[in-house]
Amino acid sequence: MDWKRGLRRVLYPAYEARMMRRIPEDARMPQHIGVMLDGNRRWARAVGLGTAEGYRAGADNIAPMLGWCEEIGVEVVTLWLLSSDNLSNRPPEQLSGLLGIIEGAVQSLAATGRWRIHPVGALDLLPAATAERLKEAEESTRDNDGLLVNVAVGYGGRREIADAVRSLLSEHATRQTTLEELAQVIDVEHIAAHLYTKGQ
Repeated sequence: MDWKRGLRRVLYPAYEARMMRRIPEDARMPQHIGVMLDGNRRWARAVGLGTAEGYRAGADNIAPMLGWCEEIGVEVVTLWLLSSDNLSNRPPEQLSGLLGIIEGAVQSLAATGRWRIHPVGALDLLPAATAERLKEAEESTRDNDGLLVNVAVGYGGRREIADAVRSLLSEHATRQTTLEELAQVIDVEHIAAHLYTKGQ
């Protein structure tokens, strides 16, 4: 496995330079991009490795990818690492290994001191130790100046909307807004202000 890392160190600078040359100078860079880290199991099987090695290989590519994003001026990156559906559908032994790799990857990103980590998703669905490590990474990187990295673990779009609506209703309950009054004014922007990535 060490020879692969060595090969990567030699080839990646050339790959980066080639990619940078392909971006037109007047290109308008997106401020926020999303990346679904998917296909690691299929890749691992194709090259004769176990599932865990596939996940680790995917995790090893996160920091270089964030570095590239930073170089070209992207400000926010959302990494979809594990959906809420996968939390309930994967075999327990596979899930515990994957969560361990995710914890390690997030801790490594936090340890660089470069980026701000922001967990998004239903942390209450995760094992307590995993949720705690994600919160620690967020707290330890709060004052960093680099990219904002949303780490979506236990994320599901429907759950995010339900959480946003619940938060919106709670906010208006404290203001003593009636449901009829809220129904008259609620729109997409009201819900967007309560999403996991609000303000980004």
